[in-house]
Amino acid sequence: MRFLVIEDHALVREGLVLALKALEEPGQTLAIEGVANAEEANALLNEDDDFDLIVLDLMLPGTSGMAYLGALRKRYPHIPVVVLSALDDVETVCKAMRQGAAGFISKASPTDTLLTALREVLAGEIWWPPAYREMIHMRRRPKTVAERFGLTRSQARVLELLAEGKTNREIGELLNVTEGTVKIHVSAIFKALGVTNRAQALLIAQGKQLAP
Repeated sequence: MRFLVIEDHALVREGLVLALKALEEPGQTLAIEGVANAEEANALLNEDDDFDLIVLDLMLPGTSGMAYLGALRKRYPHIPVVVLSALDDVETVCKAMRQGAAGFISKASPTDTLLTALREVLAGEIWWPPAYREMIHMRRRPKTVAERFGLTRSQARVLELLAEGKTNREIGELLNVTEGTVKIHVSAIFKALGVTNRAQALLIAQGKQLAP
């Protein structure tokens, strides 16, 4: 395998080259080339673009690392590019992934995380920083009725019990609140859902569209 590391700080670049050697499997030769900027990287890639992976620092001298990421993905779509950056805010991470990065690794990450991420990418996976995975999961997961209509936890529980056919008295006993409190919750649920009765509320709770 061949890796290309694009990092302008010599000490960091040399440290990365040494760390990445841990990815070498028995009986396999891993060649790692390190360059300091986009110009050196372009010269190397123009001569031979047979690389299995590119590790790219976003803070490169003389060019926008983000723009260069886009250029690499457009010109060499067969080479996965993993971004390694000290800038790991939400905007930077998401922008890099939209530009086609196969992974994003914060420079604050331990070496084990770096190696795990690169193994995942080499296996064809996309690597998001662990701190962002729950956020991505939440974006992909369909919202619940409670989330869509802004119901409180208590209101959501009352709606669940309504959907099970429980009466206000039974709900009160199950939740250890008065029947009057349940009625208040039910009224708030109807208002949030824009309905006037239980039947309509249950249609929404079951994911069914109300007739206009």
